[in-house]
Amino acid sequence: MTTFFIKTFGCRVNQVESQAILEQFLRAGYKPADSFETADICVLNTCTVTHQADKDVEKQIRQILRRNPSARLVLTGCYAMAHKAEVQKKFPQAEIVGKYELGRVLFNEEDVCWTVSGHEGHSRAFIKIQDGCDCFCSYCIVPFARNEKRSKPLADVLSEIKTLEEKGFSEIVLTGINIGNYRCPQTGADLAELCDYVARQPGTFRIRFSSIELQTVTGGVIAAMAARPDRFCNYFHLPLQAGCDKVLQDMNRHYDTAAYRARVADLRSKVPQIGIFADVIAGYPTETEQDFEDTVRFIREVKLAGLHVFSYSPRPGTKAALLKQLPPEEIKRRAEALRALDKELRAAFASSLVGTEQVVFMEERKDGLPHGITSNFQQVVLEGENLPRRGLVRAKIVRAEGALCYGAVNG
Repeated sequence: MTTFFIKTFGCRVNQVESQAILEQFLRAGYKPADSFETADICVLNTCTVTHQADKDVEKQIRQILRRNPSARLVLTGCYAMAHKAEVQKKFPQAEIVGKYELGRVLFNEEDVCWTVSGHEGHSRAFIKIQDGCDCFCSYCIVPFARNEKRSKPLADVLSEIKTLEEKGFSEIVLTGINIGNYRCPQTGADLAELCDYVARQPGTFRIRFSSIELQTVTGGVIAAMAARPDRFCNYFHLPLQAGCDKVLQDMNRHYDTAAYRARVADLRSKVPQIGIFADVIAGYPTETEQDFEDTVRFIREVKLAGLHVFSYSPRPGTKAALLKQLPPEEIKRRAEALRALDKELRAAFASSLVGTEQVVFMEERKDGLPHGITSNFQQVVLEGENLPRRGLVRAKIVRAEGALCYGAVNG
């Protein structure tokens, strides 16, 4: 029996795509290999968001070529597509295949990278509803690999949700490269209309959005969340990148700090206890020390719940890569300062939830203790008798220690 190995690098979109590829291999009668060293086919779903991501992918490629040279090596994903000519020259033994060609190349079928019926190794399920971005932020390599925008038909999204809910997944994450650009190819429905349909779906499950751009958080999306707090998580990961208008303009971001502040205020006024997290980049080439201080001050003022900090990494082909770069030690210093701020923000958010009742999604056990996540993305250690292994439970947050809450399960 032909065996296969899949290695995933990078984002949630890659992870759900790899799940779809895995399911297709199994349907076609292939067997998972114990490791890349024993596989007949090795598929690497690659990432190129940072220089380190490139290095990680190349390390894995070299290991496969050295230890399993007879394997069929297939490269897909952003690293493979954004640097196709260079990668092919560097690794001529590899097949470089676009995501929407994988079905034809591997299985003589179409579009394997969309629908999933589960999520191997995860307690939450992920649905890819959208692909592609053509914003071309000056630091970002992704549009060079995924600039064709596609969306999953609305009916397929609803069918996938139904399948996952019936399999016991009580939290489902809608993900994509830029999910706010969702547009059903058959009906023209946008993300807000998709939310309306999802709200009417039967079943006990909740929906979480993955990262979503500020400009695409419409009044319709917010209204859908506010109307069905049991169905939509009161959570947004709202990329900021910089809290300084000059740097935002240099980055080719399509908003300013006033727009970001206004959207955060609007969300908080309409969605109670919402957790708003953000990406932020440390050490963009044109960021002065004053710009950095402005970013820190802005983040404190809007009281975000937490940060995902990226150290700036020049990506070949982007406009920012042509600029004079900041010293690595300065980028590191700013990133460390932002990560310290992240800890401070998460601790404050955790403390703000003490005394509230939250619906907690059971995730896993750590050190023998049951852990879960609230709708607004707060990690909680649960205390109580006969707790379920998975699913949704109601708990009162009784205390917070640092960024972690402790909750007593009701009843």
